[in-house]
Amino acid sequence: MTLLTLSTEPLLWLPLTILFYLAGVWLQRRTRSPLANPTLIGIVLVGIALWLLHVSYAQYFSAVQLLHFLLGPATVALAIPMVQSLEHLRRGLLPTLVALLAGSITGAVSAYALARLCGGSRFLALSMLPKSLTTPIAMGVSDTIGGSASLTAVFAILAGILTAIALPMLLKTLRVRHLAATGLAAGTAGSGIAAASVIPLGPVPAAFAGIAIGVNGLMTALLAPVLARIFAHW
Repeated sequence: MTLLTLSTEPLLWLPLTILFYLAGVWLQRRTRSPLANPTLIGIVLVGIALWLLHVSYAQYFSAVQLLHFLLGPATVALAIPMVQSLEHLRRGLLPTLVALLAGSITGAVSAYALARLCGGSRFLALSMLPKSLTTPIAMGVSDTIGGSASLTAVFAILAGILTAIALPMLLKTLRVRHLAATGLAAGTAGSGIAAASVIPLGPVPAAFAGIAIGVNGLMTALLAPVLARIFAHW
């Protein structure tokens, strides 16, 4: 059986996707560079494979639905480091909530403003507004305020990858070494993809990244319709 024939088989793409991601993990460990992001490398390799084998995204998604399903349990698993860091969370509750509110407003307003200042339509700007949220929440918020859920999903994934790549360099430049702040920044600006990049640093950044994903999602979902009305004529 040729590889071209195998390309239509669902059992090919699940292990191949995992293999591509593990290749990204290996490259990141060898290079120790944030540019070697496993998610980005996995996306690029999967895209090349789909293009070479002439496989549609619909066929691919059908084959890897198990991975899609496991995103839910993987997100819930962030509760484990939260439990391990309850004392840190309790001591820093108020500043954490203030930081998350500031991050939520900044992320939404800057996304909308950047799209409009660069000449994008209001529709594009509304689709970009919730880009800092985890993809399922971002898509729901986008639908609510009049954006495109499909475009928002792309923006959310790109935001996560860019945050995971840029955050280590930015924190180093600003001399930020506080683990809780690192986790908050990752979860607020880059949601799950960026949160995954700080999990190896320990339970504290992982816990605060998990908190940021959930609370930022809730805050932005509540604020987005208000911001959309405020920006109604821009």
